[in-house]
Amino acid sequence: MKKPTGLSVFRLTASLLLLFAGEPVVASDLSQHYVTSWTSSPQAVWGDDFIFPTNIPRTLQNQTVRQAIRVSLGGDNFKIEMSNAYGSTPIKLGKVTVGIPENEKNRYALKNTVTVTFGGAEEAIILPGARLLSDNIALKVSPLTNIVISAFIPEKTVLQTFHWDGRQTNFIVPGDQSQALALSSDRFETTARLFISGLYVRSEGASAIAVVGDSITDGATASLNKNARWTDFLAARLRDQNIAVFNAGISGARLLSDGMGSNALSRLHRDVISKPGVSHLVVLLGINDIAWPGTLFAPTSEMPCLNKLIAGFTQLAAQAHLYDVKIVVATLPPFEGALPGTPLKDYYNEKKNILRLALNNWIRNADVFDGVIDADKILRAPDSPNRMKKAFDSGDHLHPGDKGNKALAYGFNTNVFTNQTKIKITETGVRD
Repeated sequence: MKKPTGLSVFRLTASLLLLFAGEPVVASDLSQHYVTSWTSSPQAVWGDDFIFPTNIPRTLQNQTVRQAIRVSLGGDNFKIEMSNAYGSTPIKLGKVTVGIPENEKNRYALKNTVTVTFGGAEEAIILPGARLLSDNIALKVSPLTNIVISAFIPEKTVLQTFHWDGRQTNFIVPGDQSQALALSSDRFETTARLFISGLYVRSEGASAIAVVGDSITDGATASLNKNARWTDFLAARLRDQNIAVFNAGISGARLLSDGMGSNALSRLHRDVISKPGVSHLVVLLGINDIAWPGTLFAPTSEMPCLNKLIAGFTQLAAQAHLYDVKIVVATLPPFEGALPGTPLKDYYNEKKNILRLALNNWIRNADVFDGVIDADKILRAPDSPNRMKKAFDSGDHLHPGDKGNKALAYGFNTNVFTNQTKIKITETGVRD
């Protein structure tokens, strides 16, 4: 076989360069900085035997799902992410659009819609267990405003992945209404979220804070359609510092065990580490680990010991630090008398509270975190420290209401997110 000469190698190289010059790599997108502005953590759809209904149909076919989300930081360009995390079969997307509401009061009456593409195509498949990232969407979105995402599902699709409590009224309507400025009156309403799991804005110099938690973070008792979770208030505080806040809370979530969502360690990479621009992780989690055992949620489970909880938090910190993500942990708020008049009235007892207090004491003094938010001190009643302050209580003695959520978001010094020095934070400010 004749060996190639230097001249032939040169000609081949030149030909390849001309070939790639004809089909250029889009370097502009590769060099841009995206930051996470909004997320919705996926959960597996549970069966009819669970204590709570799913609030979604079993299947979709020839239907459009329209959902409103509020971004943290804005920008001129963004991408959206769709999830089939717990699905066993592919999901076909017939058409996906994004739109800007005419006003904040009627967020489903749209000014216009823009068709979303995936690899240049309008139709796309979300593979089982996978997520699907859109192409860049050139549409200006302002900070702390709503955008509306519509997904047309043409084929019969079994729903296996959702986010149970979106604290937002969303709609499922017949046919392809993805480009409709106003939906038909034939609507199925749900507060769950389907398919959409993330929104990433192009924003130079911005960073993001992930907040992992349970129903307190997910906003279980925040006013519906008001964006009144404590993370929403924190996003408003940090907007002018070019810091996004995204909510990775799941109602019923636990640190060590699966519950209404996967345990925190198993979803850390998916919901936090893999997100663009994340610099800090805030964790407000553990009350369900302590309080679920012995209730209808986990009637035969044993309450974890303090050392197991410590090991879980320590591992969270170690894994976050491995990826250069700083971790700030919150103490657990008071919950005496939680969930009265419900099948879960045994959620609280003295033994559980003693474990909460011991865990809080460890969190306040641990040397593995980059900061501590003392949510316990911020929210507790001065004259009854095991109970939530009445003005902050939603009424169920477990979850803060809107005022409590705002108090939590504004009750500490945000220097923890900009200062490299390890600090602890209380309701009165900062101490070394």
